[in-house]
Amino acid sequence: MDFALMLVAAVAVSGLIWLLDLLWWRPARRQRLATVEAGTTEGLSERAREKALKEPWPVDYARSFFPVLLVVLVLRSFVVEPFQIPSGSMRPTLEVGDFILVNKFAYGLRLPVVHTQILDLGEPERGDVMVFRFPDEPSVNFIKRVVGLPGDRIRYEDKQLFINGEAVPKRLLEAGPIKAPTELLLSEQLGDTKHAIYNNPLTPGPQMPELVVPQGHYFMMGDNRDHSNDSRYWGFVPEANIVGQAFAVWMHWDGGLPSFTSVRLIQ
Repeated sequence: MDFALMLVAAVAVSGLIWLLDLLWWRPARRQRLATVEAGTTEGLSERAREKALKEPWPVDYARSFFPVLLVVLVLRSFVVEPFQIPSGSMRPTLEVGDFILVNKFAYGLRLPVVHTQILDLGEPERGDVMVFRFPDEPSVNFIKRVVGLPGDRIRYEDKQLFINGEAVPKRLLEAGPIKAPTELLLSEQLGDTKHAIYNNPLTPGPQMPELVVPQGHYFMMGDNRDHSNDSRYWGFVPEANIVGQAFAVWMHWDGGLPSFTSVRLIQ
């Protein structure tokens, strides 16, 4: 289900009905009322006047919903959009069931449905957590961390990430967390962004020879390095597939009672 397409269609239909009423149907109702009143000597009662001017139910619904739908469309398309995390590929930064907010103007304004950029406001930076349309299936949204920028040389070997020939700094924070005792919790520094990652020393992991990120593309990786379907497996993300920058977790819900105590900024 393409919610953006449904929302655009709802705005277009309700707006068209409201516009037609303003330009033609409402004046026609008033003209009919004036004709009827001109043919009477006593005039019409107030109730009769209200009945004659009453809007048809489609117009009434369109007038009520159009402003609300338009505001939702503008906010969702150009300001902020909510998403829910469906997998553990971004643990420990994002857990399954986290509800996040995505900044839709950080990387430029894009039209809904067609995704054409209409205003360039910025570019992704190394370390950003970014939502994008999966290149192999654009109807599906993915969320990963920006690792490689256009022109970067990226290599991943023995669970160590290399960018432009240099190993990305990381240090051990915790060995054997309770949820996954075979994983190591580490702190990694990507540009100006310091964040946590998981590595499992008992799994082999992919070995990726050095690749050059093409212009207009980005190399993405999940923070849960041994359990993430990312650019190491399917390649680069075109700039045209960018949705926005994830910046906050506002709720967590895993099937029980929703938790609002986890409101935090995403690093």
